[in-house]
Order: sequence, then C-alpha cells, then structure tokens
Amino acid sequence: MAEATLLISSKNYSSWCLRGWLIARLSGLPFVEKTVDPTDPAARAELLLQSSSILVPTLIHDGVSIWDTLAIAEYLNELRPEAEMLPKDRHARARCRAISGEMHSGFSALRSSLPMNLHAHRPGFAIWSAARADIERILTIWDECFETWKGPYLFGEKLSLADAMYAPVVTRFLTYDVALNARAARYCRDIMAWPDMAEWVAAAKEEPQEITELELEF
Repeated sequence: MAEATLLISSKNYSSWCLRGWLIARLSGLPFVEKTVDPTDPAARAELLLQSSSILVPTLIHDGVSIWDTLAIAEYLNELRPEAEMLPKDRHARARCRAISGEMHSGFSALRSSLPMNLHAHRPGFAIWSAARADIERILTIWDECFETWKGPYLFGEKLSLADAMYAPVVTRFLTYDVALNARAARYCRDIMAWPDMAEWVAAAKEEPQEITELELEF
C-alpha cells in the first residue's frame, strides 16, 4: 500500500504539479496520485496564475499536508535522506538550494508568456524581452552548473532537486522552440529521456485540452 497521496491537477498545463511529482518520485516514497479537476475554480485560478497561492500539488503523509513545492522537497529530503535529492557536498548542496529557490520564486515573465503546454509546439513564437531575460538567466545558471559539476545533470551524474525544479522549463523551451546552445540542448534531451519525465509527458498528452486561455497564441 502506498504511504502517501499526492494531489495534482493538470499534467498538461501545471508546471508546479510536474515539479512536485518528480520530487516525490526522486524521493522513492511510494505514493498514489489524486487528481483535482483542473476546471475547479481554485485549480483553474492557479493554472492561469490568478491565485495568490499555489496549493496544488499537495503531499499528504502521516497526517500532514504539505502544499508548497520546496516544502514538499525539504520534507521528503528529511524523510528519505538516502535518496540524496540534494548533493552530498556542502557547497553543491547550497547552490542546489539557491537555484531551486530562484526557480521557485522568480522567472515570472517566462511563466506568464510561455505557459507550460505539453500538447503544443509553436516554432517561431515571439518571445518578449522580459521573458528573454529570464531565459538568459536560466541558461547562465545551467552553464555555471555544467562548468562546475560537469553534467550530464545540473549537479553531475545524479538527478537532483534542481533538475526536478527546472524540468518544466525544459518543456517550455521545446514547446516554444527556444534557441539553445549545444550543452543546454543536450541537457534538455537528457531531462526528456528521464523515465519519470517520459511517463508524465505521455500521460499529459492523453489529457483533453481544457483550458482555452492557455491554448491561445499571442
């Protein structure tokens, strides 16, 4: 029997649910998924970035509900330290937390103008300057990690919390045909080949396209 429940909404549109789900998978904690209807007003507001709080995903375990993605990660890291979701090295661990936190709280222009949509492919999409600045910052973060920890993932040979946090960005780069250097493009291929990621994407593509506002091209 699974030890936990993870509440998620749309696999196609929800970058935060993807992060929470990948983090839970990285931890190795058995869990069952429970899907919140993405047309529910609260879930819809979150997907459209109209909510002041992101309450899905929520991890329910041992009588406790945890809804913030980084809080879920820290809880699971304490519960399952053997999973090594954070690097062993103290300096690498600090950097992992820093860039995960930057992803958690930043890049609002990228989120709003390039929403996650795994059904879509929009080559030639016009990217506004604010979103382009976010993209450049993300590519700088990645390049610094590759220079220091040599890849293939952000902190070396092992997937980490940071890879889960940036995985939805990979899908955005592919959906909107963002120009990437060779190393970033290779990282995107490696993330998309991650078996858990491939499982999520396959399920997302089976979902109906229900959020009209996120299907508009602008």
